[in-house]
Amino acid sequence: MRRTMRWVWAATVLPLVLAVTVAGARADGAPAPAPVPASVPAVARVWPVGVRPPVLRGWEPPASVYGPGHRGVDVGTAAGEPVRAVAAGRVSYAGRVAGRGVVSVELAGTELRTTYEPVTATVRKGEEVTAGQVVGVVEGAGAHCGAAVCVHWGLLRGEVYLDPLLLVPPWLLNRGPARLLPVLGVPLPEG
Repeated sequence: MRRTMRWVWAATVLPLVLAVTVAGARADGAPAPAPVPASVPAVARVWPVGVRPPVLRGWEPPASVYGPGHRGVDVGTAAGEPVRAVAAGRVSYAGRVAGRGVVSVELAGTELRTTYEPVTATVRKGEEVTAGQVVGVVEGAGAHCGAAVCVHWGLLRGEVYLDPLLLVPPWLLNRGPARLLPVLGVPLPEG
């Protein structure tokens, strides 16, 4: 019996392991470079929280699929604040994962999906959302940002994590508060 199992393992599993190993290496023995993801369209029309929230922790791509890194950005906010869809799409998930509320939206016209957590969902799976539509509210307890409250905003293409700030067009990324300038030559109203 043991001899048969060894033979089955050697005949089936070993060739698969070798094929994966050979496919992931170059002729010079160095590991194959990670594929470069296609460009990300700047389709965001709003920030997920606030007007221009502080980025408490940026995107740190992992060196390998299961390696350490930060697969999104943490944006500062307050508990109970509304979380908005950054662009139009369809809700692909609204529920809890590992005790935290998660909302995921597949962005219309792209192969991308955004995730927001920890968020108590106000939408359901399959629901169409527009840019700026509230998809949930920020949960305050158990934030992974230490003493600060934050929303982890992620972006994926398939199973590949990307920097969600790439979705933000320059006019939204660099926009500061509105400033009213004086209009010259117009008389002041009488008081």
